[in-house]
Formats: sequence, C-alpha cells, structure tokens
Amino acid sequence: MAKAEKAVAGLAPVKKNRFITLAGGQTSVNRELEAKARALAGLKGYTTNLAACPDGTPVTAGFVISSYHQLWRIEKSFRMSKHDLKARPVYHHKRESIDAHLGIVFAALAVTRFIEDRTGWSIKRFVRTARRYRTIQIRAGQHLLTAEDPLPPDLRVALARIK
Repeated sequence: MAKAEKAVAGLAPVKKNRFITLAGGQTSVNRELEAKARALAGLKGYTTNLAACPDGTPVTAGFVISSYHQLWRIEKSFRMSKHDLKARPVYHHKRESIDAHLGIVFAALAVTRFIEDRTGWSIKRFVRTARRYRTIQIRAGQHLLTAEDPLPPDLRVALARIK
C-alpha cells in the first residue's frame, strides 16, 4: 500500500500495482481492494490428496500445515544443488547418462544434507572453510614428508561431528 500511495502522490513511478486504479488519466488508490486484501491478510489455503499420514493415522490440519512449512527445505535443496554442488543441466541423449547424472547429483545432495545435519553449518560455509586446508606428501629420496596447515578449532570440531 505504501508503494501505491507514493506512486499516486507522484513520489515514485507508476508501475504495475494492483492497488492503483487508472481512470481518465487520474491515478488513485483502490480502497475497496485494499479492504479485501487486509481482510484476507495472513490466511492461506492448503490442499492435499492424502488419506492418511505416513504412519497410518488420519490426516489432520496440523499435519498438512506442517508439511507445507517443510517445503522450503525441498526448495532450498534444489537451489543449492544448482549453485553449491555445481550441478548444471547437462544435455544427455541416452537414458543411461541421464540416470547417471541424476544419480550423482542426488548422491551429492544426500552427502550435503548429512554434513549440514551433523555440523550445523550450511554447506556453503563448510566448503569455503574446508577448501583452504590440504595435506600433501613429498617424497625426498627415501623419506616421505607430509605438509599441512593446522586446522582451526571450529573446523576440527565440525569434522569430528561428521565422523
């Protein structure tokens, strides 16, 4: 509503806004639509085709609402799979290569979820923190030398939780 009122007052450009009415070259705020929107604010409809919960009990309103509230986790997974896992669309033409690609992406997603659940960190934070630390082995004659940077305490704790 604030955007609509600013646009009508000439303080902001008039763009697509459902609360603005254009009539005869004059702009005004549609107060009837505002009243309807305020009356429905906070109400949301939920639908389901489930007859029973996974444990066999009848579906309750609380179960349906809590299931909808978990959708953000699924959406986060698909956003994360494209960005953090670098899983880009691959144009495969054979069924086997498509299945292999999806298998790898979902395996990476499962490992990611495991790491996030165990450490309490986002996968982005974990990858950025752990990426800097590597161990290399150098063979000098008959000797094998190991070179590594010491891990910071928070990463050491996170790695211990994964084991």
